[in-house]
Amino acid sequence: MLNIALVSEHASPLAVAGGIDSGGQNIYVAQVAKQLARAGCHVDVFTRRDSNELSETFDWIPNVRIRHVRAGPCVKLPKEQLLPHMDEFADRMTTMLMNTRQPCDLIHANFFMSAWASLRPARMLNLPLVTTFHALGLVRRAHQRDADAFPDRRFDLEREAIEGSDSIIAECAQDRIDLISLYNAESERIHVVPCGFDPAEMTPMDQADARKLLGWPDHFTVLQLGRLVPRKGIDNVIHAIAHLKTQHKVLAELHVVGGDTRYPDPVATPEIGRLSELARGLGIESQVHFVGRRDRSELCLYYNAADVFVTTPWYEPFGITPLEAMACACPVIGSAVGGIRTTVLDSKTGYLVPPKNPAALAERLDAMFRNPAQRKAFGRAGRRRALRTFTWTHVMRGLMRVYVDLLRSPVTLPTAAYATAASSDLLSL
Repeated sequence: MLNIALVSEHASPLAVAGGIDSGGQNIYVAQVAKQLARAGCHVDVFTRRDSNELSETFDWIPNVRIRHVRAGPCVKLPKEQLLPHMDEFADRMTTMLMNTRQPCDLIHANFFMSAWASLRPARMLNLPLVTTFHALGLVRRAHQRDADAFPDRRFDLEREAIEGSDSIIAECAQDRIDLISLYNAESERIHVVPCGFDPAEMTPMDQADARKLLGWPDHFTVLQLGRLVPRKGIDNVIHAIAHLKTQHKVLAELHVVGGDTRYPDPVATPEIGRLSELARGLGIESQVHFVGRRDRSELCLYYNAADVFVTTPWYEPFGITPLEAMACACPVIGSAVGGIRTTVLDSKTGYLVPPKNPAALAERLDAMFRNPAQRKAFGRAGRRRALRTFTWTHVMRGLMRVYVDLLRSPVTLPTAAYATAASSDLLSL
């Protein structure tokens, strides 16, 4: 049995996705932990303690513990404010790893701060370090510019983490290219392992039934679901809905799921206020509906109730939501960026469009509206593609191959526990 430390300083698997700092990374860490546990591994997830009500160690599911690391005040902080507390995080995590009854075999860090903090225990305890960055600072800065609240120091810390990682997980081909071209990462240490979905969680159902449960009328319906932050390009979708109305004479309903509260609150989620004003200014306020945050168990219903799922971010390291929509047999229109180009096959499972181009998006929405049979065909093809390539079981197998190859390497000296982990049972996964 492998003993694995999953490190995710700001994104706890216990958090509800949809808030400003709760999204794909939370889902990734939670699902990877679950899949590794099902494969017989023992997993400790190290994440920052952001509430005094959280215990230091919490047995989450069989073979998975959540280890809450005290670093800075025990309150929720934006991830951009966590960097000054990463020294403390690294020290306390190192102590926790040294004092554990089950020696750790490998550290898998998520995000640059987790990777940088993991360098200390990895070096002190002679542990191999695997890193999934989820987002790269230089890419973020190129798109967000002055809106990027991370300091320039991030770039040096990322380079240090890249140099210190034994293996790097890229989530798509573009992620691999960015690591090499922007950070001079060694290509042989980069392994492409995409994100995934849970077939038990995301599955097709009758659209009429889904709409009845949600109370939606039988109109052409567009869904946007995920974190409500400017870079996700939701304003582009609203502009496209207005363009669809004026230029194509098509009235579409847009439902926006996400935010920091269950009921839409522009104070708690300022992006709701900004987007509401935009819809009002474009004269389509009655067509744009802000739903609020929803639990994971409810999301399948929304994907199934929609005619098309739209996501047009400026950039996207991977993007789990278009994959989840495909798993529910909902056709997708997405930006031709990052991981979306990996999951969505243009004109086969949906359409790819340029980001920040509402006219192009409106044209594709019009095509979807006028051809229901094609929508259904795209949905079926997307479901087949998702099942064939992108389940979390596929992800776990890909990660396990990286882990086992790394632990076999003569430069690593795993603990005695690795003798069992490298058995033929794990290698056959």
